[in-house]
Amino acid sequence: MDYGKHQAPQGYEPGEGVLTTLIRIPVRIVVVVLVLPVRMVWDALTALWHAADRVLLRPLGRALARLLDTLVLTPLTWLYTWVLTPLGKAASWLAVALLLWPWIGLWRYVVVPVARYGIAAPAVWLYRAVLTPLGHGLRWIGAALLAPAARGLGTGLSWLLTTLLVLPVAALWRYLIVPLVRYGLIVPVVWLYEAVLTPLGLGTAWVLGQAWRGIAATGRGLGTALARLVMTLLVAPVSWTYRRILAPIGREVAAAFEVAWRITGYVSRAVGRAIAWFAWHLIGAPVSWAYRTVCTPVGHFVRDSVWAPARRAAAETGRAARAALASARETVRQARRDAWRALVGSTDGARSREPQGIPARTLGSTTTVPSAAQASETPLFGEKFVKQG
Repeated sequence: MDYGKHQAPQGYEPGEGVLTTLIRIPVRIVVVVLVLPVRMVWDALTALWHAADRVLLRPLGRALARLLDTLVLTPLTWLYTWVLTPLGKAASWLAVALLLWPWIGLWRYVVVPVARYGIAAPAVWLYRAVLTPLGHGLRWIGAALLAPAARGLGTGLSWLLTTLLVLPVAALWRYLIVPLVRYGLIVPVVWLYEAVLTPLGLGTAWVLGQAWRGIAATGRGLGTALARLVMTLLVAPVSWTYRRILAPIGREVAAAFEVAWRITGYVSRAVGRAIAWFAWHLIGAPVSWAYRTVCTPVGHFVRDSVWAPARRAAAETGRAARAALASARETVRQARRDAWRALVGSTDGARSREPQGIPARTLGSTTTVPSAAQASETPLFGEKFVKQG
């Protein structure tokens, strides 16, 4: 019976008031209703952003990067490598040749010789040959003649100044001014301070101290009463209201928003999965079936029956065209060589003056290694080489 009497009501948690328990469920219901549209819109925007990023933004970024590389970076690299770099090297060489080398030659072959042999050498000779002996002579004159005279003159002036000025002033200070100040001024002032001013100052300080203690005690009492009045009438009600009403309501609202966000997330994901299921069965599955059943066989038929024969025919046509062009070039080259021989002519024992490719060193040339094999008498590629004598 005692346990049943003291048992807490359902939904009540230790450390929480009754107000918190009463407002929890209604607040959470209201917050779920308010947060559900926001969470569904948020999830839809997030899914749309991820889909757009995967389908549109990334390929667009790669295409723009490739276009930028093709249209901007590659031309700029080529321009820098083959135009600006040679121009910069040529400009630097020209600047060095026109601006730096003349100044270096002027400094090395004009300024330095003039400064060394026109200024420094005469100055060094003047210092060593003229100024140094002159300085030594002046130093000897000062040390031998002027220094003793100056010492004697200084000693005489010091004795005269001490006798005529220092001794009279010191005697006047010691025997007249000091006794007069000590016994005529300092002693009466000290007596007046000790006998009159000190007792008067102590009495005044005691009176002022007692008055200040009374004023301080009165101020402390008034401050204590005012602080207790403010604590009783203002601080205690405000603290009770914050602790018992505002803080529980705030905690419950924050917890309700957190729980509502999780619940609406589950609901939003369920709605999204349902929409995705309907979209797949209404659009994706038919499109996939059409792609596998219709488009793929048609594409394979076009690839095997149309595109592959066309590509092989184009390749054969290209090879035939290249062979025809090579035959035409060889015919033109042979006609040019025949025309050259007809115009210039050739004699036995001498090589034709027609410009030909450089033959191998071991094909009959007399400048090759003596032990190498001689060239064959059969001409290579329809060409004739005249054997050297």
